[in-house]
Parts: sequence; C-alpha cells; structure tokens
Amino acid sequence: MAWKPNVEEIMRWRLELDCLSDRIGPRFGRPEIRRRARVYLEVLLANVPRKNGWQLAEHAGEATPRNIQHFLGRAKWNADDVRDDLQHYVVKHLAQKDGVLIIDETGFLKKGTKSAGVGRQYSGTAGRIENCQIGVFLAYRSAKGHALIDRELYLPKAWCEDRARCGEARIPDTRAFATKPALAREMLERAVAARIPARWVAADEVYGSDSKFRNLLEKQGLNYVVTISCQQRLFLNDVHGRVDEHVRSMKPSAWKKLSCGRGTKGDRFYEWAFVPFGILTDTGKRKGLLVRRSLKDKTDIAYYFTLAESRTRLQNLVNIAGSRWAIEECFEQSKQETGLDEYEVRSWHAWYRHITLSMFAHAMLSVIRCQANAESAKKKRT
Repeated sequence: MAWKPNVEEIMRWRLELDCLSDRIGPRFGRPEIRRRARVYLEVLLANVPRKNGWQLAEHAGEATPRNIQHFLGRAKWNADDVRDDLQHYVVKHLAQKDGVLIIDETGFLKKGTKSAGVGRQYSGTAGRIENCQIGVFLAYRSAKGHALIDRELYLPKAWCEDRARCGEARIPDTRAFATKPALAREMLERAVAARIPARWVAADEVYGSDSKFRNLLEKQGLNYVVTISCQQRLFLNDVHGRVDEHVRSMKPSAWKKLSCGRGTKGDRFYEWAFVPFGILTDTGKRKGLLVRRSLKDKTDIAYYFTLAESRTRLQNLVNIAGSRWAIEECFEQSKQETGLDEYEVRSWHAWYRHITLSMFAHAMLSVIRCQANAESAKKKRT
C-alpha cells in the first residue's frame, strides 16, 4: 500500500527536497538543466497516477513532454555522478557499521523491441518469461532504514551480438555481455571503493550460487549469507554431495525454531539448521551451510552458504538471511511511490538517468521516515 504523508510530513518532504536539490545541483551544470532536475524529482514524488512522460509534463505545467525527454535523453549530465551523490546521501543518513548490502534484480515489462536490453526473458516480477528489461540492483539496509544505491541494466547476448541495434539504443560500444552475477560484482566493488559502511552481503540464488561472487566477498572482507541452489555440491562429513542430500541426513535435534524478522503479519518463524565447514580463514572466519525449513511444509526448504566470524550466533545469521526482504520492499515502494517502472524511454542513458533519480527520490522518503522514527522514539523516552 502506498505511503500517504500528512501535512507535517509534506513540510519535511519540501525541506528535504530543497537540501537534496542543492546537493546534486552542481551535477547538472546549466541552470535550466538544474531546475529541470529539481522539477523531475518533485514530480516523481508527487501524487501522480502514472508517472509517464505526458503525466509528468502535465503535472509540471508543460504542454508536451519534450523538455522531459530532452532532460533524460540529450541534456549533458552523468547519471553515475548522481549515483555517487545518492550513495553519500544514504551513508550520511542511514549507515551503520553492521549494515547489509543486498543484491537482487527486478523486471520492467515492455511492449516493443527498441528499448535497450529488452527481450523475452524470465522476470521474477511477473513470475514468468515476458518481454522485459532486467535491472540488477544493490540496496543498503541498516536498523535506520533501507534504500537502493546502485543499478545496472542487464544486456542479453542477442543485444551484444547486434552492434547496430545497440547503436540505435545508444548503448556504448565498450559495453560487452556480462552475466547478472558479474554486474553484481561490479556494483559491490564500487560500494567497497566508496567505503560504504557494511559488514554483510545478502543475495538470492542467482548470485549466491556463483563462486566468483562469493570469492569476491571473501576477498573484500565481507561476511555473507547467500541463497544457493539445492544442487550445489559440498564436501561435508567426509561426503561430497548435493546440499539437499546433506540436509536429509540431519538429525531432528539440529533444527531450531527462530524468527528471521517481522513481516506484515508479525514475526516470520521457520525452522533453521546450521553446519560449519572448511577451515578458519586468516581473519578467523568460517564458512557454513544454513538451512531454512517451513513450519507448515517440510518440503519447502531454502539453502544458504555463509561466511562469518566463527563465534557468530545462529540468530545473527538468520537475521541476515531475513534481511533480503528489504530490497523487495525497496522495489515495491519505488515502483508505487517514485515511478521506478513507469518510464517511457528507450535509450541506454535515459534508462540510467530515470532509474537513478527514482532511486534518489525513494531514498529521500526513506530518510524522512528514519528522521520521523527517531523523533517519535525521542518523544517516547521523554
């Protein structure tokens, strides 16, 4: 359900938007482009039924979407610079030393064939193969809140092999095919280089099952709890077999009922089991197999590989496994509230520009919620 602010929150929204606009204004150079950025952010945050070109233009008081199309497609500004500002903004307001970086993807359904990277591919959003674009995203989560902080557009092989088609969508000649885990690695390396305070990484099976992805996390000194396929093989108790085969041999006493966090209906309880494996690293960390089983359906099982300090409590690992819901909430909120999926652009650069500004608008709402929660907690204490 979309968030409906009250009058006090709207005033806070206005003040925060002023600060945000001043922060990123220099990225847009010319005064008219700077004003356009402010208007675009304001409209993304506005109560507009569908945030496409025409409705955005109408809300901004313009007769046609020409200026908006120019701002997204042809004006001179770098979306990656604004992405860097977004990360600094999130770190300033939401960061904590035990923060979690979360990787996931989402689909953007499309009707045509001209949009950069579009094609018939599986969309988790739709739950089936659809004509869509796929974006891989990085989110940041702490006890203060969560927000999207980086993004990459997945480019299928068919696109990479057709440079003429890439040219029409203004895809850079330097852009080669990269798997989704490879795109995730790029974003994580940027996050580490930017010194974003984080101790943990969470990701689903697409990324967790990739050994290069896990190796990068270990190399960067990041703990992780990442989902893996049931077919993943593991050497455990002198047996080399699939993880689901290892789980079938676990004793009933290995399972513990624990909550992995609160959902819309209260605590999310499952049965959990954990088995460490391998030797301690030079930094005192150990890998492990974490397993989650439904209380109602014993065949509903999820498998995770973990890397953490050897004395890490099981509840901590369970909490990190449950933290992946935060990026799903980011997707839901940014699509409902800041038009993440309602763009009408085809080019590579325009996609990055719209997505980045939508992420920034959503991050602003997350910061406002964080500030409101902190004030509410302070009033309760006094």
